[in-house]
Amino acid sequence: MTPWAAFTLFGTPLYEVIDRTLDPDDLPHVLGARRNSSVRELSAALASLPTWELRFGLLDDVLVRWAGAGTPSSARVVAAWSELVRTWGAVPVRSLADEVGWSVRQLENRFREQIGLGPKVAARVLRLQRARRLLAEGHGQAETAAMCGFYDQAHLSGEFRVMTGCTPREFTMARGVAPVSQPGVPAADRITGEATSLLLTSARSAVFSKTGRVRSVHPDRRPAG
Repeated sequence: MTPWAAFTLFGTPLYEVIDRTLDPDDLPHVLGARRNSSVRELSAALASLPTWELRFGLLDDVLVRWAGAGTPSSARVVAAWSELVRTWGAVPVRSLADEVGWSVRQLENRFREQIGLGPKVAARVLRLQRARRLLAEGHGQAETAAMCGFYDQAHLSGEFRVMTGCTPREFTMARGVAPVSQPGVPAADRITGEATSLLLTSARSAVFSKTGRVRSVHPDRRPAG
């Protein structure tokens, strides 16, 4: 789903639910009293269907209906987000606000409402995602920092640690990444270009596999990919 889909489907300012775990049916959305008007009912209906074709057909029908009944997202938020994605977070917030015809404060408020993050934080996330992809492809830290618009390698390392809990070196070592000049067998990621085969915890004491299970790792040992 697009980042603003939750705002439209549930009609709740996303900054109110960030960093929280809750049942979506506890949100104050009004989807009507019709059939499959709650996530719980939809889940049960999907489980009762015998084929994937029928399940996806039901999802299409219900999500389109929910989206039509929900609070529409702002076209300016969509345009601003699209520009951030296109530039991998490189566009200044002031320029972004000017481009969509809002003040910086208006852009920040609407972004937090419909995306959950302010535009500056969203830009940091997108920039880090690009850095993670480049590192996973075997690019060096200095090259990655320059390509992603970080001040220097230390800036990249600091941002990487703050947002992932590990350093770029720990990330590449855990994945067994070979330099681009020495290509090896890539990690078995589920999505091409996305580092889905390994995530590190903030404490760097466990490895999360693709199945979501956690395996403890001695801090002095290199985690397996």
